[in-house]
Amino acid sequence: MRESFTFKDSIKSIGSKSAKEKKYFKKFIEIRQKIIKNLDTVKDTFHVLSEKFKLDFKVKDLKKFNEFKSVVIIGMGGSILGSEAIHQFLKIKIKKKIYFLNDINIEKVEKVRNKINLRQTLFIIISKSGSTVETISNFLSLNIIKKNAKNIILISEKGNNFIYNLSQKFNLCHIDHKKYIGGRYSVLSEVGIVPSYFMGINISELRKNLRNYFKNKKINLKSKTVISLASSISQKRFTNLIFLNYSPRIEKFLYWLQQLKAESLGKQGLGFFPAISNAPKDHHSLLQLYLDGPKDKIFYIFYSSENNNQKIKINKFSVNEKFLKNKTLSVIKNAQKNAVIKVFREKKIPFREFEINEFNERTLGELFSFFIIETAIIGKLLGINPFDQPAVERVKKITKKFLN
Repeated sequence: MRESFTFKDSIKSIGSKSAKEKKYFKKFIEIRQKIIKNLDTVKDTFHVLSEKFKLDFKVKDLKKFNEFKSVVIIGMGGSILGSEAIHQFLKIKIKKKIYFLNDINIEKVEKVRNKINLRQTLFIIISKSGSTVETISNFLSLNIIKKNAKNIILISEKGNNFIYNLSQKFNLCHIDHKKYIGGRYSVLSEVGIVPSYFMGINISELRKNLRNYFKNKKINLKSKTVISLASSISQKRFTNLIFLNYSPRIEKFLYWLQQLKAESLGKQGLGFFPAISNAPKDHHSLLQLYLDGPKDKIFYIFYSSENNNQKIKINKFSVNEKFLKNKTLSVIKNAQKNAVIKVFREKKIPFREFEINEFNERTLGELFSFFIIETAIIGKLLGINPFDQPAVERVKKITKKFLN
């Protein structure tokens, strides 16, 4: 079977060959073995990748909502970025109109309100804590709450919080957000699976092959890469992580990945600054800096094997561009990507390549799980907690004080 995505690394030795790296390798093996051992039995972040993970709903219970022609999903950060990634990656399969409210943006709220028929629209509100200010504000601004409303699904932790209390008071459909899964790690739980169901996505395929990271194939490459990344973070040798994207259909996925990297590893004065760079557009604005600027960057290059078969025709007005004759747009973009990689190698700029071979549920599920596992392991190697975000919680707390 063809691999859903493939990757190549040139960053296996960006850190110094030190005793620390040897220590990291031993620790990597220990962490990997512990995750595999506990995956099916211990209810922690990694359990969401297990076939034994139990969703807090049955598909038959969601079928009563199928009548709605459009869906509005309201959330922030990890509560919505995964769903946006799924929607863009698999958009060709989606028939319903899907709208996302992911910021306090009055114009966007009004735009969505004007596009939908309230009676024919399902609203999915997601907040792990049940008290996210932006999510609650957007939800309340729509003025759709009423007793026994049949077009609202609320997803949050059970407990004394606004979302859960609202579901109890107004008898609204509530689905539990498991406490042991953080928001940015929750895309393969109810948080991403419920919206996926209403997009018409095959949720069984999305949750298939999530253990692939632990297969022995390429495990030596993975361990060396993870150790080098952890070492470079601890030494503060590289501070910027650039996602150089040649595939527009994964841009939203990269926003999900950006949060995963930033919130999981940006602690105790450590971490990468993850930035999304769209290519080849950014060849004409940022590439000079990437190639000749400070050597403080690692690049993740994303591209797909999709083909655009529309060929460029050469006529008498374009005789100087004969090298473009009968070339497709895909071939041209691929040549640009290969040229950048060649110069990266010449200048010894560290990079990884990720090629998307198929745009389907299985590919996306494997991409989610790959980066979830890798990021968490890097955090553990560094001795930081990859599952919390104390500085963010501090800002949330102060915000509520200003509003009181």
